[in-house]
Amino acid sequence: MSPADQHAVAIGLSAAIVSVAEEQPGVLTVRHPEDGSDGLPFGPFDPLQHRTLESGLRKWVGEQTYLDLGYVEQLYTFGDRGRHEMKSGEGPRIVSVGYLALTRQSGETKAPDTLWRDWYRYCPWEDWRNEKPAVIAEVIAPALKAFVKAAPDGPTAELRRDRMRLCFGFDGLPWDEEKVLERYELLYEAGLVQESTRDGRANAKQMSPLGTGMLFDHRRILATAIARLRGKMKYRPVVFEVMPPTFTLLELQRTVEAISGIRLHKQNFRRLVEGQGLVEGTGKVSALSRGRPAELFRFRREVLRERPSPGLRLGTRARGPL
Repeated sequence: MSPADQHAVAIGLSAAIVSVAEEQPGVLTVRHPEDGSDGLPFGPFDPLQHRTLESGLRKWVGEQTYLDLGYVEQLYTFGDRGRHEMKSGEGPRIVSVGYLALTRQSGETKAPDTLWRDWYRYCPWEDWRNEKPAVIAEVIAPALKAFVKAAPDGPTAELRRDRMRLCFGFDGLPWDEEKVLERYELLYEAGLVQESTRDGRANAKQMSPLGTGMLFDHRRILATAIARLRGKMKYRPVVFEVMPPTFTLLELQRTVEAISGIRLHKQNFRRLVEGQGLVEGTGKVSALSRGRPAELFRFRREVLRERPSPGLRLGTRARGPL
């Protein structure tokens, strides 16, 4: 590699394309041909062909997934050294601009080597809908305590202990569903995910890694996307980007729960949605195969003009064994 190549920087574009189907949040993945690992749709930015970064992203996504994206927003710029290297010193440094895209699933994907995956496959510690994930108490807590104990000095140990408590709600602290990226980065630094071993981290543990690894730093991009979506749907009605044109309030609640990873109080949720004027009845009912038919609603787009920040503030968590 020439000296010029050693200092070269290329811009990549990566997309976490998210949808929800059958109460499971999905992310669209592309299988890497060399090792079969899952990755996000990505490709290089070409300043001669792409008018903007987003137009370049839409072009790559269209070619790789056959999807015509609707809602898209820029997440963050990821530029850690080695993030796209398959071997040490291979190629220019890649700086990737990550995006969150929302869409509605329409059955099986038509593009080759693409598949909708449950995003909790990659972050199993994030799904608290039924109960606190067992992996936290059985694996994560002991491993993080060992990570604290292995700190080189007292201040570092205290910092690690504080991060552990804040990220995972230990010592009586509440679980914060938005700290997805902070949790993944802590697990990475502690050597508990597959990417730590692949990247040669000194703390990498000889144990079964947590969750399914992804290509390059795509799991970090996904964690950023999950955190952004969980936070944003509290003050913007982005959840309706993954909803069908008409839906029941229970279907809406289950979608919000799937994204947030927590169960919500049914009556409080309905009062919140109706009180904020986010939906309106259609005068029709769902054709359920069993049980009592439920009223169908649709999103009121007028709410975007009525209030500066209409969203679903999740102060409606269900009481339970958590």
